[in-house]
Amino acid sequence: MSKENPISKIDTQGMSGPSMSPEEAAKVKPQESLPMEIRPRRLFTPEYVKEMKILINEVLDEREYKKKLKGPYDLYDEITPLPTSYFDTDYFKYRVGEEEPPYQDWIQ
Repeated sequence: MSKENPISKIDTQGMSGPSMSPEEAAKVKPQESLPMEIRPRRLFTPEYVKEMKILINEVLDEREYKKKLKGPYDLYDEITPLPTSYFDTDYFKYRVGEEEPPYQDWIQ
């Protein structure tokens, strides 16, 4: 007597749908499925992108500020100095349990 391995065959009973008459089967419409959704993969994380945008805007604002300083002298009093850079980690340091100092956008 050979003992059959219980995993060597697949029991398919009960895997089919309920039995239907041909009229009932004709009424059933196949479901329409959407194509698979593909999410694009990005090289940078959302946090890195946020920091890069801040850095780029700070560089552009600093350039604009320097242009204003070289401009007409009568406007010199209207020019406000730039706030602290987001990347100045000494200014933004804080202790555990405290909140990080708020970042002031450089928009002038």
